[in-house]
Amino acid sequence: MVEHTRTLGFKVAFALGLGTMIAAGIFSLSGKAVASVGSSAVIAFVIAAVVAAITAASYSEFASIYSENGGGYLFTSRTLDNSLLLYAIGASLFMGYSATTAFYLGTMDHWVTEFVLPPAFGLVGMSDVHVPHGIFGVLTAIGLGYLNAQGTEESGTFQVLITGAKVAVLFAFIGGAFVYAGPTAAVGNFTSGFVFDKPGEIISVAALAFITFFGFSAIAASAGEIIEPRETVPKAIAASIVTVTILYTFVIVAMVNAPVGNEVLQQGETAMGKVAASFLGSPGQALIVAGAIFSMVSASNASILAASSIGDLMAQRGQAPRRLSRIHPEYNTPIWSIVTCTGAIVALIVVFVALFPAGEGGIPGPNLGLEALTGFANLNLLIPLSVVNAALILSRRRFPDIDRPFKVPAVPFLPILGILANLALVVTLPLEGIVIGVAIEAVLVGAYLVWGGAPESDDIVEETTPAHTLNSHLSTPADGEDASVSTADRYTVLVPVSRPHSAKAHARLADAIARRYGDNPVVKLLTVTQSPEQTEQRALNNVAAKRAERIIEELGELEGELASEIVVEGHISRDVAFDILSTARDDQVDRIVMGYPRDHPDIAEEVEYDAPCDVLFAGGFDETRSLDSLTIGAGGGPHHEGLLSLASSLADGGTRIHVVDADPIGDSGTAEDLDSTLAAFDDRSNIEVHDAVTEDIAGTLVDVADETNSVLAVGASRNRVLRRWVFGSTADRVVRRAKERDVPVLVYARSTGLPGRVESALFTPYRYALKVKARA
Repeated sequence: MVEHTRTLGFKVAFALGLGTMIAAGIFSLSGKAVASVGSSAVIAFVIAAVVAAITAASYSEFASIYSENGGGYLFTSRTLDNSLLLYAIGASLFMGYSATTAFYLGTMDHWVTEFVLPPAFGLVGMSDVHVPHGIFGVLTAIGLGYLNAQGTEESGTFQVLITGAKVAVLFAFIGGAFVYAGPTAAVGNFTSGFVFDKPGEIISVAALAFITFFGFSAIAASAGEIIEPRETVPKAIAASIVTVTILYTFVIVAMVNAPVGNEVLQQGETAMGKVAASFLGSPGQALIVAGAIFSMVSASNASILAASSIGDLMAQRGQAPRRLSRIHPEYNTPIWSIVTCTGAIVALIVVFVALFPAGEGGIPGPNLGLEALTGFANLNLLIPLSVVNAALILSRRRFPDIDRPFKVPAVPFLPILGILANLALVVTLPLEGIVIGVAIEAVLVGAYLVWGGAPESDDIVEETTPAHTLNSHLSTPADGEDASVSTADRYTVLVPVSRPHSAKAHARLADAIARRYGDNPVVKLLTVTQSPEQTEQRALNNVAAKRAERIIEELGELEGELASEIVVEGHISRDVAFDILSTARDDQVDRIVMGYPRDHPDIAEEVEYDAPCDVLFAGGFDETRSLDSLTIGAGGGPHHEGLLSLASSLADGGTRIHVVDADPIGDSGTAEDLDSTLAAFDDRSNIEVHDAVTEDIAGTLVDVADETNSVLAVGASRNRVLRRWVFGSTADRVVRRAKERDVPVLVYARSTGLPGRVESALFTPYRYALKVKARA
């Protein structure tokens, strides 16, 4: 097994935490904090830093034990056994990271509309243009989600550079204040600005400011990427918290010395930009604005990564829909977890910033805005952090002998202090944020109770029959390699087999396809014995092993006849479709060939929708059937395009292609473009076109295939979202008619990503519009 490579040293880990902490919190909260409690805002930020540091110590100890990605959710899952509590922690952290990102981007939206748009619109005469609240935050969230889905990652060097740029911006702001006021006056103004008669307000500011320090968790969440994490993670966390606290102290000193009135500071979100203009002028303000926006966007990117990793881990553990752990075959990212996270961020921006902003605008209802959003985010962060502190106490008792390279002192007293401090901050958060946070968490927990969760991914599949290879003379594995390793970089077709007697026919079919796409291909036959929820998987070992042995016996007759190396493997699984899809992803197969559904159409439907590669559903094949002759229609859409690619490859190898150009009568269908189908074939010499005017397109396709003694191949329908049949109307009718006539059928389904699903939803209305237009 190849060991995961760790690439991040102390410098990058430190920059990761520091860069995540320098974000919207300081740019958005510093003005309102100084307006509320003057220089005592420093006390509030120090309180927030101390509370964060206590929990950060617990994070550091856990990270020194479990040097993997996952952060607080991982730590609690390794200590606590209550699945409902673990789910609540994971869901809360997921929402907390998403809300933190929404806060960053909502703040960025205010900065853009306050400082970027007015001069831009003024240049083009658009000063009266009204831009909806939150629009730039929403667009940026979608863009960042897209980038994360693509697998765009900052290199270590780049992370250091962007963090350095953020620090430089803050130094410019601080330096401008000291130059403007003079060092002596600046210090004097700061020391005289403390207030000690507002302890409640100081604590409230500390509660809101906590979000600025939560970036320490980004270091622990990336422990799996850090070199020597047992030493590096605690040091990087401590260094980043101390550095940020010092920086923020000087930012407060600068804000106190601003030559602006309290009414400017009370504007909150954009106060720092206006303060920068007061002692740096327009060029200085532009620098601060650019740095602030850049800081918010880059920190948002890190938070999306953290939230999506939690969604991925929860799905693997069966505490979220398993789709959230699906890895994109090309980008190698948890695509659906990223999509879910992005959707949550957009929803939060729309609700808190666009629909119910603080002040004017929006629709009638509660006044939420960024302050309430900060409360919502902090609630979802502080509660899980309290649980992490409690988990550390329990971990010391349950696992006293475990190696702990870093140990928190004064346990249990320090973690208990962390719990109390976290809860004390919670009660001072904005009430609106608390109410909405509790309501959403209650809904999520209720949904989990109704659903009941799922088995962990590692518990779903058990391999009962190791890979057995036929035609092994076709490959020459290196010393120490097994059959699965030797299939790397070779065209591979996966054949799930539910009935051993169909193994030979499907192996021949897969071999006929595989040989057209590369030399020395591999055909892997997988038999999966389903294990009911109440049945021990071990009890089925005998049954599964016998099924695999029977398939191996059936295929023994073909040894030496096929061009592909044949591999047979047997599994027991609680979820057959999951097993097929996981095998396809793990083995990076190029195509799946399987029987079309009989007893379990839900399995075929899930494989069709979620496969990382194209899928061919075969019916009516026997071991003598070849692909010497193939009948296709003049269809359209992505599935037909995939079918044309296969047909073209087969034609190049000598297969005779019969193209049916059906002209539908009345409402029986929509005419397709024959020329686009024929354009897929370079050599037309073995292409024959059959023209037909018909009221029954499916019947005509079957008739031509029967008359020409050929295999009939059709693309899966594109209107599957509206029609809950497995293949869609035309393909279903073809399968039924072909079965009546004993005509072998292939239904081609191309792998479908999110754009394909959107197209599927829109296809039926589109085709209906074409019919309406044709009648007009």
